[in-house]
Amino acid sequence: MHMPGAGAEESILTPAASLAWQRLAPQRWPLPAEAFPPGTALVGGAVRDALLNRLPAAPDLDVVLPGDAVAVCRQLRRQHGGSAVVLDAERSIARLVLQGWTIDLARQDGDTLEQDLQRRDFTINAMALPLAAPQRLVDPLGGLAHLNRGELVAVAEANLLDDPLRLLRGLRLAGELGFQLEPRTRGWIERHSEALNRVAGERVLAELEKLAAAPSGGEGLAQVLRAGLLRPWLSADSPAADAQETLALLQSLSPAQAQDLGLTAVETEMALPLARLSAVLDGDALQRLRSSRRLQQRVERLRHWRQQLGPAATATQTAAALPEHERLQLHRQLDEDLAALLLSWPPSQARPWLERWRRPNDPLFHPRPAIDGGSLQQALQLPPSPQLGHLLDHLMLEQAFGRLSGREACLEAARAWLDSQASGSDNASLCD
Repeated sequence: MHMPGAGAEESILTPAASLAWQRLAPQRWPLPAEAFPPGTALVGGAVRDALLNRLPAAPDLDVVLPGDAVAVCRQLRRQHGGSAVVLDAERSIARLVLQGWTIDLARQDGDTLEQDLQRRDFTINAMALPLAAPQRLVDPLGGLAHLNRGELVAVAEANLLDDPLRLLRGLRLAGELGFQLEPRTRGWIERHSEALNRVAGERVLAELEKLAAAPSGGEGLAQVLRAGLLRPWLSADSPAADAQETLALLQSLSPAQAQDLGLTAVETEMALPLARLSAVLDGDALQRLRSSRRLQQRVERLRHWRQQLGPAATATQTAAALPEHERLQLHRQLDEDLAALLLSWPPSQARPWLERWRRPNDPLFHPRPAIDGGSLQQALQLPPSPQLGHLLDHLMLEQAFGRLSGREACLEAARAWLDSQASGSDNASLCD
């Protein structure tokens, strides 16, 4: 099924095209527009983002051209430098990386530019700016009108299935842009959700991470769950199995909540995506999605302590009641990621923790060894052993709760601990 365009004209002269070119500022590109062969057009995300005025300083540029894109890419590398990478030899897609810019070149799919655009995913990505005609916007499917309405419309049902990652990308784009999914598009995504299982886990995870970082990412991930897109990767005991609890948590993980807590932009950028991902994925699911081991560990630790502390409204009381060694373990494991835990707490409870977490020298919120193992071995003539590790943990605990500070105090506490261990061993021998 094909989604018709909004109007009859496929190529229009529009002030929007001129404004988009001004924002794209081709004079700043690492190579001139004239370097590309006749018939080359800029397509996809750069066109969309220029029209929305949300371009980064060095946007990724996607161009299509009527000939062999791989050969053109190599020729541009010879003439202008940089590095060329063949992404898909069969479909003639290559990448030129030059002066910090990324330029993807693809052979036009079809006899005309309009036919190429008809095969893309969403209408807002199916617009083009021919390099030789700066005042011309090629828009055969009404993408500009959908852009102005804040609506995400799929070009065709079959196009989504050509690359099932597009099912997830639709929800990601809607979350990033704050757009509404057109009802028929939403229906196609839900109907074919199982097709996402055919996509490599790394590609799925990349889209999920982008969605988790989007301003409306919480609602976007909730829609992903409702559509069943993650079902192939979730186990029965995954964090998303209890849908109501998960959806409520995602609703609380918002930029507004971060602002209420007083998180800085940098802190929010680090904490919010992790908090959202941990709401819908556990370590096993991340392993199936082929994530890094570090991300799996961060998510598992965050999930563990969120569950251990229970309801957010009483989390601080629960934490205060933890044995000292468990409280220390909490801060050791969430040293960098505590803000991701605090995002789900009431602001009045989270702010005192946040204030201490921001102090890099707080001995509990940023636990550090009270003394390095080498110095301890040398001062007390201790051999390497498991006992040495236990002693270092003991000293860290004492320092974290303010019972010792400084080298001499550490050595004195270490001697006392060793004496107590030896005395305990002697008593055990007598009992035997």
